[in-house]
Amino acid sequence: MTLSTAWARAMDLTAPVVSAPMGGIAGGRLAAAVSAAGGLGMIGAGSAASVATLAPELAVARDAGSRFGVGFIGWKCAREPELLATALGADPALVAVSFTDDFGWVDLVKDAGATAATQVSDLSSAQRAEQAGVDVLVARGAEGGGHGEPALATLPLLEVVLDAVSVPVLAAGGITSPRALAAVLAAGAGGAWVGTAFAACRESLASEGTRAQLVEAAGTDTVLTSVFDVALGYEWPRRFPERVIRNDYWERWAGREGELEADPEARAALASAVRDDDLRIAHVDAGQGVGLVTAVASAAEVMDRLCTGAEALLRAAGAGWPAPDATPNP
Repeated sequence: MTLSTAWARAMDLTAPVVSAPMGGIAGGRLAAAVSAAGGLGMIGAGSAASVATLAPELAVARDAGSRFGVGFIGWKCAREPELLATALGADPALVAVSFTDDFGWVDLVKDAGATAATQVSDLSSAQRAEQAGVDVLVARGAEGGGHGEPALATLPLLEVVLDAVSVPVLAAGGITSPRALAAVLAAGAGGAWVGTAFAACRESLASEGTRAQLVEAAGTDTVLTSVFDVALGYEWPRRFPERVIRNDYWERWAGREGELEADPEARAALASAVRDDDLRIAHVDAGQGVGLVTAVASAAEVMDRLCTGAEALLRAAGAGWPAPDATPNP
């Protein structure tokens, strides 16, 4: 496999793929497996993260001997700064802090020797992040699973960001196939930030039920919602809805979030379902590319499928891969 980019080589990666830091899904084992396969594996510190849950995952990735990264929610980091301190103490290669307009974390990350990254959703957020000194931007399109600001689809967002900034840009949202990976690399992305395709991997923290639902779902089965954040009491601003696979709980409460917030029994039912893995009620995050996830596989198998297929497509299109060294955004 010779698929590469200037950004990937600068990060000492042999493949231009980063696994998204999905909270509750992307642990140390998945991060280590993605990194061992040539990409950069990320550990997710989501809404429910704590030092007690993060530290063991960091240890698994660190002990595997591969480079890894960690991803945080901005408001969670601001409230619990010990989370970021714990991660930096594990010597990550990259730290992403997203969903915030506060960039006070950037110098801390860079002073620790890590690459600073953040997700952006439009031109203005990309320009603000670059001006704040962020090293690499993740252009996260509306197709992506989990939380995000659904302002633009992935390719239109990638286009406007690449044309406006000088730092490397990774593409995120709906990238679950070789064709999607080839498309964003051909457009000039330094790499792909991939979530849903890795969520179903054997090494993820997902339950067997979650893996099965990811494999069975179609891309048209996903919806954007704040229902589950309201029910679980998570403090996600409404500008960052969550893309999930629709289920019975969503069908009941979509558009009735105010009633749900005032219904303790309905909220308790979701908390119980999360513990019991009852996916009629508990939710599964997934992007619109989920229909192309057709089997539970290892992270190495997913990496090989994505990169080998994308390289073949780019070569067939005459794109000149492997690409020569170039400026990040030619």
